[in-house]
Amino acid sequence: MKSSAKVDVKSVQPKSSRRQFLGGAAAGTAAVVGMGFPAIVSAQTPVNFRFQSTWPTVDIFHEYALDFAKKINDMTGGELKIEVLPAGAVVPAFALLDAVSKGTLDGGHGVLGYNYGKQNALALYSSGPAFGMDANMVLAWHKYGGGKEMLDELYSEIGGNVVTFLSGPMPTQAFGWFKKPITKTEDLKGLKFRTNGLAIDLFTAMGAAVNALPGGEIVPALDRGLLDGAEFNNASSDRLLGFPDVSKVCMLQSFHQSSETFEIIFNKDKYNGLPDKMKAIIANAVEASSADMSWKAVDRYSQDYIKLQEDGVKFYKTPDAILQEQLVVWDKIVAEKGKTNPMFKKIEESQRAFAARAVAWDMDTNNNRRMAYNHYRKAAQKS
Repeated sequence: MKSSAKVDVKSVQPKSSRRQFLGGAAAGTAAVVGMGFPAIVSAQTPVNFRFQSTWPTVDIFHEYALDFAKKINDMTGGELKIEVLPAGAVVPAFALLDAVSKGTLDGGHGVLGYNYGKQNALALYSSGPAFGMDANMVLAWHKYGGGKEMLDELYSEIGGNVVTFLSGPMPTQAFGWFKKPITKTEDLKGLKFRTNGLAIDLFTAMGAAVNALPGGEIVPALDRGLLDGAEFNNASSDRLLGFPDVSKVCMLQSFHQSSETFEIIFNKDKYNGLPDKMKAIIANAVEASSADMSWKAVDRYSQDYIKLQEDGVKFYKTPDAILQEQLVVWDKIVAEKGKTNPMFKKIEESQRAFAARAVAWDMDTNNNRRMAYNHYRKAAQKS
Protein backbone atom coordinates (compact mmCIF):
# COMPACT_ATOMS: atom_id res chain seq x y z
CA MET A 1 0.00 0.00 0.00
CA LYS A 2 1.34 3.39 -0.98
CA SER A 3 1.63 5.81 1.93
CA SER A 4 -0.27 9.08 1.62
CA ALA A 5 2.08 10.88 4.03
CA LYS A 6 4.09 13.71 2.55
CA VAL A 7 7.78 13.67 3.33
CA ASP A 8 9.66 16.86 3.98
CA VAL A 9 13.02 16.07 2.39
CA LYS A 10 14.73 18.88 4.27
CA SER A 11 13.73 17.29 7.56
CA VAL A 12 15.61 14.07 6.81
CA GLN A 13 18.82 15.71 5.64
CA PRO A 14 21.42 16.65 8.26
CA LYS A 15 22.34 20.28 8.52
CA SER A 16 25.66 19.96 6.77
CA SER A 17 27.31 20.86 3.53
CA ARG A 18 26.41 19.21 0.16
CA ARG A 19 29.90 17.68 0.10
CA GLN A 20 29.26 15.98 3.44
CA PHE A 21 25.91 14.71 2.22
CA LEU A 22 27.39 13.08 -0.91
CA GLY A 23 29.99 11.29 1.21
CA GLY A 24 27.54 10.34 3.96
CA ALA A 25 26.95 6.99 5.56
CA ALA A 26 25.36 4.16 3.58
CA ALA A 27 22.42 4.10 5.99
CA GLY A 28 21.57 7.70 5.16
CA THR A 29 21.78 6.96 1.45
CA ALA A 30 19.53 3.92 1.87
CA ALA A 31 16.95 6.08 3.62
CA VAL A 32 16.83 8.53 0.73
CA VAL A 33 16.64 5.69 -1.86
CA GLY A 34 13.76 4.21 0.08
CA MET A 35 11.85 7.47 -0.43
CA GLY A 36 12.24 7.28 -4.21
CA PHE A 37 15.41 9.32 -4.67
CA PRO A 38 18.27 7.85 -6.76
CA ALA A 39 21.38 6.63 -4.97
CA ILE A 40 24.49 8.73 -5.48
CA VAL A 41 27.48 6.39 -5.79
CA SER A 42 30.89 7.72 -4.95
CA ALA A 43 33.52 7.40 -7.69
CA GLN A 44 35.55 4.21 -7.65
CA THR A 45 39.26 4.13 -8.34
CA PRO A 46 39.64 2.16 -11.59
CA VAL A 47 41.42 -1.19 -11.46
CA ASN A 48 43.91 -1.35 -14.32
CA PHE A 49 44.98 -4.69 -15.78
CA ARG A 50 47.77 -5.02 -18.33
CA PHE A 51 47.26 -7.86 -20.77
CA GLN A 52 49.33 -9.14 -23.66
CA SER A 53 48.13 -11.20 -26.58
CA THR A 54 50.21 -13.80 -28.39
CA TRP A 55 49.42 -12.10 -31.70
CA PRO A 56 51.05 -9.37 -33.80
CA THR A 57 49.14 -6.09 -33.97
CA VAL A 58 48.20 -6.68 -37.61
CA ASP A 59 46.54 -10.05 -36.94
CA ILE A 60 42.76 -10.26 -36.59
CA PHE A 61 43.41 -12.40 -33.50
CA HIS A 62 44.82 -9.34 -31.74
CA GLU A 63 41.66 -7.52 -32.78
CA TYR A 64 39.65 -10.22 -31.02
CA ALA A 65 41.70 -9.62 -27.88
CA LEU A 66 40.95 -5.91 -28.11
CA ASP A 67 37.25 -6.66 -28.63
CA PHE A 68 37.22 -8.68 -25.41
CA ALA A 69 38.95 -5.92 -23.46
CA LYS A 70 36.50 -3.32 -24.77
CA LYS A 71 33.55 -5.40 -23.58
CA ILE A 72 35.05 -5.58 -20.09
CA ASN A 73 35.86 -1.88 -20.04
CA ASP A 74 32.37 -0.93 -21.24
CA MET A 75 30.46 -3.37 -19.03
CA THR A 76 32.27 -2.30 -15.86
CA GLY A 77 31.77 1.37 -16.67
CA GLY A 78 35.51 1.89 -16.42
CA GLU A 79 35.83 0.35 -12.95
CA LEU A 80 38.05 -2.32 -14.53
CA LYS A 81 40.23 -1.22 -17.42
CA ILE A 82 42.10 -3.80 -19.48
CA GLU A 83 44.91 -2.66 -21.74
CA VAL A 84 45.99 -5.23 -24.35
CA LEU A 85 49.51 -5.19 -25.76
CA PRO A 86 50.62 -7.22 -28.80
CA ALA A 87 52.93 -10.23 -28.77
CA GLY A 88 56.47 -9.37 -27.72
CA ALA A 89 55.58 -6.08 -26.05
CA VAL A 90 56.53 -7.52 -22.64
CA VAL A 91 57.40 -11.18 -23.27
CA PRO A 92 57.61 -13.48 -26.31
CA ALA A 93 54.35 -15.16 -27.34
CA PHE A 94 55.30 -18.56 -25.97
CA ALA A 95 56.22 -17.04 -22.57
CA LEU A 96 52.77 -15.60 -21.89
CA LEU A 97 51.69 -18.24 -19.37
CA ASP A 98 54.79 -17.79 -17.21
CA ALA A 99 54.47 -13.99 -17.31
CA VAL A 100 50.82 -14.05 -16.20
CA SER A 101 51.44 -16.74 -13.60
CA LYS A 102 54.25 -14.68 -12.03
CA GLY A 103 52.29 -11.42 -12.18
CA THR A 104 54.56 -9.74 -14.73
CA LEU A 105 51.34 -9.39 -16.72
CA ASP A 106 47.83 -9.35 -15.26
CA GLY A 107 46.41 -11.48 -18.06
CA GLY A 108 46.63 -12.52 -21.65
CA HIS A 109 44.93 -13.79 -24.81
CA GLY A 110 46.30 -16.84 -26.62
CA VAL A 111 45.77 -20.53 -27.30
CA LEU A 112 46.41 -23.59 -25.18
CA GLY A 113 48.60 -25.18 -27.81
CA TYR A 114 51.30 -22.62 -27.03
CA ASN A 115 51.58 -24.18 -23.56
CA TYR A 116 52.10 -27.69 -24.93
CA GLY A 117 55.63 -27.85 -23.54
CA LYS A 118 54.35 -27.41 -19.97
CA GLN A 119 51.94 -30.35 -20.09
CA ASN A 120 51.03 -32.01 -23.38
CA ALA A 121 47.47 -32.71 -22.21
CA LEU A 122 46.79 -28.97 -22.48
CA ALA A 123 46.96 -29.30 -26.26
CA LEU A 124 43.98 -31.67 -26.28
CA TYR A 125 41.89 -28.52 -25.93
CA SER A 126 43.23 -27.16 -29.24
CA SER A 127 44.80 -29.90 -31.36
CA GLY A 128 43.57 -32.88 -33.31
CA PRO A 129 40.20 -34.05 -34.66
CA ALA A 130 38.48 -33.96 -31.23
CA PHE A 131 36.68 -37.17 -32.20
CA GLY A 132 34.63 -35.32 -34.80
CA MET A 133 33.63 -32.31 -32.71
CA ASP A 134 33.89 -28.80 -34.08
CA ALA A 135 35.21 -25.99 -31.89
CA ASN A 136 31.79 -24.97 -30.64
CA MET A 137 31.19 -28.52 -29.43
CA VAL A 138 34.54 -28.45 -27.65
CA LEU A 139 33.36 -25.30 -25.86
CA ALA A 140 30.14 -27.13 -24.96
CA TRP A 141 32.19 -30.03 -23.55
CA HIS A 142 34.40 -27.55 -21.70
CA LYS A 143 31.46 -25.83 -20.00
CA TYR A 144 29.02 -28.71 -19.49
CA GLY A 145 31.05 -31.90 -19.92
CA GLY A 146 33.76 -31.46 -17.30
CA GLY A 147 36.43 -29.86 -19.48
CA LYS A 148 36.76 -26.73 -17.33
CA GLU A 149 37.32 -28.69 -14.15
CA MET A 150 40.00 -30.81 -15.81
CA LEU A 151 41.73 -27.74 -17.24
CA ASP A 152 41.83 -26.21 -13.76
CA GLU A 153 43.30 -29.47 -12.50
CA LEU A 154 45.96 -29.39 -15.22
CA TYR A 155 47.06 -25.88 -14.31
CA SER A 156 47.14 -26.76 -10.63
CA GLU A 157 49.33 -29.75 -11.47
CA ILE A 158 51.93 -27.61 -13.25
CA GLY A 159 51.78 -24.74 -10.76
CA GLY A 160 50.03 -22.31 -13.06
CA ASN A 161 48.88 -19.37 -10.96
CA VAL A 162 46.11 -18.45 -13.39
CA VAL A 163 42.36 -18.38 -13.86
CA THR A 164 41.46 -19.51 -17.35
CA PHE A 165 38.52 -19.06 -19.72
CA LEU A 166 37.99 -20.55 -23.18
CA SER A 167 36.25 -18.62 -25.94
CA GLY A 168 36.05 -18.10 -29.66
CA PRO A 169 35.31 -21.27 -31.62
CA MET A 170 37.62 -21.38 -34.64
CA PRO A 171 36.67 -22.98 -37.95
CA THR A 172 38.71 -25.89 -39.30
CA GLN A 173 42.21 -24.66 -40.00
CA ALA A 174 43.91 -25.06 -43.36
CA PHE A 175 46.42 -27.88 -43.85
CA GLY A 176 48.88 -25.15 -44.76
CA TRP A 177 50.75 -23.04 -47.29
CA PHE A 178 53.23 -24.79 -49.58
CA LYS A 179 55.43 -24.27 -52.63
CA LYS A 180 53.32 -26.79 -54.52
CA PRO A 181 50.20 -28.85 -53.76
CA ILE A 182 50.58 -31.76 -51.34
CA THR A 183 48.97 -34.70 -53.11
CA LYS A 184 50.08 -37.65 -50.96
CA THR A 185 51.49 -38.37 -47.51
CA GLU A 186 54.93 -39.03 -48.99
CA ASP A 187 55.14 -35.35 -49.97
CA LEU A 188 55.59 -34.54 -46.27
CA LYS A 189 58.76 -36.59 -45.89
CA GLY A 190 61.56 -34.25 -44.79
CA LEU A 191 59.40 -31.15 -45.38
CA LYS A 192 60.33 -28.27 -43.05
CA PHE A 193 56.95 -27.41 -41.61
CA ARG A 194 55.56 -25.05 -38.97
CA THR A 195 52.77 -26.02 -36.60
CA ASN A 196 52.16 -26.11 -32.81
CA GLY A 197 50.63 -28.18 -30.03
CA LEU A 198 49.97 -31.87 -30.57
CA ALA A 199 50.05 -31.19 -34.31
CA ILE A 200 53.83 -31.24 -33.80
CA ASP A 201 53.58 -34.93 -32.94
CA LEU A 202 51.12 -35.56 -35.76
CA PHE A 203 53.19 -34.07 -38.58
CA THR A 204 56.44 -35.40 -37.17
CA ALA A 205 54.97 -38.91 -37.26
CA MET A 206 53.91 -38.25 -40.85
CA GLY A 207 57.51 -37.48 -41.82
CA ALA A 208 57.79 -33.68 -41.62
CA ALA A 209 60.61 -31.79 -39.89
CA VAL A 210 58.52 -29.62 -37.59
CA ASN A 211 59.42 -26.21 -36.16
CA ALA A 212 57.00 -24.46 -33.78
CA LEU A 213 57.04 -20.70 -34.35
CA PRO A 214 54.70 -17.94 -33.13
CA GLY A 215 52.49 -16.24 -35.70
CA GLY A 216 54.65 -13.21 -36.41
CA GLU A 217 57.73 -15.28 -37.27
CA ILE A 218 56.22 -17.70 -39.79
CA VAL A 219 56.19 -15.65 -43.01
CA PRO A 220 59.78 -14.38 -42.57
CA ALA A 221 60.90 -17.99 -42.07
CA LEU A 222 59.08 -19.07 -45.24
CA ASP A 223 60.57 -16.14 -47.14
CA ARG A 224 64.13 -17.06 -46.06
CA GLY A 225 63.68 -20.73 -46.92
CA LEU A 226 63.82 -21.88 -43.30
CA LEU A 227 60.42 -23.47 -43.85
CA ASP A 228 58.98 -25.32 -46.84
CA GLY A 229 55.43 -25.06 -45.58
CA ALA A 230 53.41 -23.74 -42.67
CA GLU A 231 49.95 -23.50 -41.21
CA PHE A 232 48.58 -20.70 -39.07
CA ASN A 233 44.82 -20.37 -38.97
CA ASN A 234 42.38 -18.61 -41.30
CA ALA A 235 41.99 -16.52 -44.44
CA SER A 236 42.10 -13.16 -42.63
CA SER A 237 45.07 -13.90 -40.37
CA ASP A 238 47.01 -15.55 -43.18
CA ARG A 239 46.36 -12.66 -45.55
CA LEU A 240 47.22 -9.98 -42.98
CA LEU A 241 50.40 -11.79 -41.93
CA GLY A 242 51.60 -11.90 -45.55
CA PHE A 243 51.33 -15.58 -46.51
CA PRO A 244 50.28 -14.78 -50.12
CA ASP A 245 53.54 -12.82 -50.53
CA VAL A 246 55.60 -16.00 -50.08
CA SER A 247 53.25 -18.73 -51.33
CA LYS A 248 50.37 -19.07 -53.77
CA VAL A 249 49.32 -22.58 -52.76
CA CYS A 250 47.03 -23.20 -49.78
CA MET A 251 45.64 -26.62 -48.88
CA LEU A 252 42.23 -26.51 -47.18
CA GLN A 253 40.86 -28.94 -44.59
CA SER A 254 42.87 -30.87 -42.06
CA PHE A 255 42.35 -32.70 -38.78
CA HIS A 256 45.46 -31.32 -37.09
CA GLN A 257 43.52 -28.37 -35.59
CA SER A 258 39.91 -28.69 -36.58
CA SER A 259 38.43 -27.52 -33.28
CA GLU A 260 40.68 -24.89 -31.68
CA THR A 261 39.54 -22.15 -29.32
CA PHE A 262 41.12 -19.10 -27.72
CA GLU A 263 42.20 -18.96 -24.09
CA ILE A 264 41.90 -15.87 -21.89
CA ILE A 265 43.94 -16.04 -18.69
CA PHE A 266 44.16 -13.88 -15.58
CA ASN A 267 46.77 -13.90 -12.85
CA LYS A 268 44.95 -15.78 -10.10
CA ASP A 269 45.92 -13.38 -7.30
CA LYS A 270 44.79 -10.34 -9.28
CA TYR A 271 41.57 -12.07 -10.35
CA ASN A 272 40.74 -13.25 -6.81
CA GLY A 273 41.18 -9.69 -5.58
CA LEU A 274 38.29 -8.50 -7.73
CA PRO A 275 34.78 -8.11 -6.31
CA ASP A 276 32.25 -10.79 -7.25
CA LYS A 277 30.43 -8.33 -9.50
CA MET A 278 33.50 -7.90 -11.70
CA LYS A 279 34.13 -11.63 -11.81
CA ALA A 280 30.58 -12.12 -13.06
CA ILE A 281 31.09 -9.44 -15.70
CA ILE A 282 34.29 -11.12 -16.87
CA ALA A 283 32.59 -14.51 -17.21
CA ASN A 284 29.76 -13.02 -19.23
CA ALA A 285 32.08 -10.87 -21.31
CA VAL A 286 34.06 -13.98 -22.25
CA GLU A 287 30.92 -15.61 -23.62
CA ALA A 288 29.76 -12.42 -25.32
CA SER A 289 33.12 -11.95 -27.03
CA SER A 290 33.11 -15.63 -27.99
CA ALA A 291 29.82 -15.24 -29.83
CA ASP A 292 30.85 -11.93 -31.40
CA MET A 293 34.16 -13.39 -32.56
CA SER A 294 32.44 -16.33 -34.26
CA TRP A 295 30.12 -13.94 -36.12
CA LYS A 296 32.92 -11.58 -37.09
CA ALA A 297 34.95 -14.55 -38.33
CA VAL A 298 32.21 -15.59 -40.76
CA ASP A 299 32.07 -12.07 -42.15
CA ARG A 300 35.77 -11.33 -42.37
CA TYR A 301 37.11 -14.76 -43.30
CA SER A 302 34.68 -15.12 -46.18
CA GLN A 303 35.69 -11.70 -47.53
CA ASP A 304 39.41 -12.42 -47.25
CA TYR A 305 38.95 -15.86 -48.81
CA ILE A 306 37.79 -14.05 -51.94
CA LYS A 307 40.56 -11.44 -51.71
CA LEU A 308 43.23 -14.14 -51.45
CA GLN A 309 41.96 -15.69 -54.66
CA GLU A 310 42.04 -12.26 -56.29
CA ASP A 311 45.68 -12.03 -55.13
CA GLY A 312 46.44 -15.16 -57.14
CA VAL A 313 46.26 -17.77 -54.37
CA LYS A 314 45.11 -21.22 -55.48
CA PHE A 315 43.18 -23.24 -52.93
CA TYR A 316 43.19 -27.03 -53.03
CA LYS A 317 41.24 -29.50 -50.93
CA THR A 318 43.50 -31.79 -48.96
CA PRO A 319 43.15 -35.31 -50.43
CA ASP A 320 40.99 -37.69 -48.41
CA ALA A 321 43.87 -40.17 -48.24
CA ILE A 322 45.94 -37.64 -46.27
CA LEU A 323 43.00 -36.78 -44.01
CA GLN A 324 42.41 -40.44 -43.29
CA GLU A 325 46.10 -40.94 -42.52
CA GLN A 326 45.94 -38.04 -40.06
CA LEU A 327 43.19 -39.86 -38.15
CA VAL A 328 45.14 -43.11 -38.06
CA VAL A 329 48.30 -41.38 -36.83
CA TRP A 330 46.35 -39.34 -34.29
CA ASP A 331 44.90 -42.49 -32.73
CA LYS A 332 48.42 -43.83 -32.21
CA ILE A 333 49.61 -40.54 -30.66
CA VAL A 334 46.80 -40.28 -28.09
CA ALA A 335 47.16 -43.96 -27.19
CA GLU A 336 50.88 -43.57 -26.49
CA LYS A 337 50.57 -40.36 -24.51
CA GLY A 338 47.73 -41.79 -22.46
CA LYS A 339 50.01 -44.59 -21.26
CA THR A 340 52.40 -42.20 -19.51
CA ASN A 341 50.14 -39.24 -18.70
CA PRO A 342 47.03 -40.03 -16.58
CA MET A 343 45.55 -36.56 -17.12
CA PHE A 344 45.95 -36.90 -20.87
CA LYS A 345 44.02 -40.17 -20.80
CA LYS A 346 41.34 -38.73 -18.52
CA ILE A 347 40.71 -35.74 -20.80
CA GLU A 348 40.85 -37.82 -23.97
CA GLU A 349 38.26 -40.27 -22.62
CA SER A 350 35.99 -37.42 -21.50
CA GLN A 351 36.13 -35.78 -24.93
CA ARG A 352 35.52 -39.10 -26.67
CA ALA A 353 32.40 -39.80 -24.59
CA PHE A 354 30.96 -36.31 -25.11
CA ALA A 355 31.67 -36.45 -28.86
CA ALA A 356 29.95 -39.83 -29.21
CA ARG A 357 26.57 -38.27 -28.49
CA ALA A 358 27.13 -34.67 -29.58
CA VAL A 359 28.47 -35.44 -33.05
CA ALA A 360 25.86 -38.13 -33.68
CA TRP A 361 23.13 -35.66 -32.74
CA ASP A 362 24.67 -32.97 -34.95
CA MET A 363 25.03 -35.14 -38.05
CA ASP A 364 21.54 -36.62 -37.72
CA THR A 365 19.86 -33.30 -37.02
CA ASN A 366 21.43 -30.66 -39.25
CA ASN A 367 20.93 -30.35 -42.98
CA ASN A 368 23.57 -30.92 -45.65
CA ARG A 369 24.62 -27.33 -46.32
CA ARG A 370 26.45 -28.18 -49.54
CA MET A 371 23.22 -29.52 -51.03
CA ALA A 372 21.43 -26.24 -50.33
CA TYR A 373 24.43 -24.17 -51.44
CA ASN A 374 24.69 -26.01 -54.78
CA HIS A 375 20.95 -25.66 -55.33
CA TYR A 376 21.00 -21.88 -54.95
CA ARG A 377 24.25 -21.46 -56.86
CA LYS A 378 22.74 -23.27 -59.84
CA ALA A 379 19.62 -21.14 -59.55
CA ALA A 380 21.75 -17.98 -59.56
CA GLN A 381 23.67 -19.16 -62.63
CA LYS A 382 20.43 -19.72 -64.54
CA SER A 383 19.04 -16.27 -63.75
